[in-house]
Amino acid sequence: MLSNFYKMKFNTKTIHGGQEHDSAYGAVMPPIYQTSTYAQTTPGGHKGYEYSRTHNPTRHALECSFASIENGKYGLAFASGLSAIDAIIKLLKPGDEVISTNDLYGGSYRLFTKIYEDFGIKFHFIGMENTSSIESYINKNTKLIWVETPTNPMMNIIDIEATSKIAKKHNLLLAVDNTFATPYLQLPLDLGADIVMHSATKYLGGHSDVVMGALIVNDKDLADRLYFIQNASGAVCGPQDSFLVLRGIKTLHIRMQRHCENGKIIAEYLEKHPKIEKVYWPGFENHPNHNIAKSQMKDFGGMVSFTTKDNNFKEAIKIVERLKIFTLAESLGGVESLAGHPASMTHASIPKEKREKTGVVDSLIRLSVGIEDVDDLIADLKQAIG
Repeated sequence: MLSNFYKMKFNTKTIHGGQEHDSAYGAVMPPIYQTSTYAQTTPGGHKGYEYSRTHNPTRHALECSFASIENGKYGLAFASGLSAIDAIIKLLKPGDEVISTNDLYGGSYRLFTKIYEDFGIKFHFIGMENTSSIESYINKNTKLIWVETPTNPMMNIIDIEATSKIAKKHNLLLAVDNTFATPYLQLPLDLGADIVMHSATKYLGGHSDVVMGALIVNDKDLADRLYFIQNASGAVCGPQDSFLVLRGIKTLHIRMQRHCENGKIIAEYLEKHPKIEKVYWPGFENHPNHNIAKSQMKDFGGMVSFTTKDNNFKEAIKIVERLKIFTLAESLGGVESLAGHPASMTHASIPKEKREKTGVVDSLIRLSVGIEDVDDLIADLKQAIG
């Protein structure tokens, strides 16, 4: 394998990590194996592939890439980020408990509370900015700690290494949603996490043209359990989607560099704007966990949230509707800039009183800063905010 030639640096891994040229014709890019099944010479006699729910060469190439860029040993690709999270929760059984950050993607919250609580799994949603708060929720039934960092949409930073020490002390699994940071900025496995999860729909794919999820682990027994769930439950991605995300990963490093550059300029512009009350971005020195962000992240990303001074729902809606270059849409992490209103879009499934306790108020706007010319992005914000 190319990845075994020498210890690659990240920017090389995105292009070559875990990959090998096609054995049939030497294709540089893994072919799209658009097939559901594979010929066998005798029952059970095949070339490593028998049915595409279980294995597919294009998906396998992508899963090897996932593992490589996260410094992991095993990668798994799923039909969506939520189906990847679903596979993690299927490691548990009724009566088990999960400690989760309280500021998290609304779809994760919905899956936890509307699906798995009915199966007897208990979830504790707590602030983890101070990791000392975690241990008081641990008991004999606790099996998993679920972390997002930076969090969605408040950009809170959670100390992965400190959380990992707590998890290992109590023999718990630690899963980290690394969607906002990506492995370009942050490597949770290196910091002690057991499972890394991505909505590969976002930065890994990078072009808003595919829906996919990813899991990466180092432990073989854990990987085998997750592979079994992946195959048995069947929430796998197809070869065309696998090809698109594999192609997206090849430019992850250069895209993330521009996302970070533009995000910094946008955050600093908004912070000085007379109509803006608060800007949430971990690169500010007054961010509560800025020093932790500096220690576990390479840069601070392209996600920025802010509130207006009038704290008015209608005004926030007017702002996002007036935007021209920023597109009002769900999702994030594409090359194009997107704007969203979490309270009525991505986090609408979280009850209002719970949303507002974490800071997701009606005036909050979330930006996914793309890779366009930043002067055009600032001009768009200027005309929309007024």
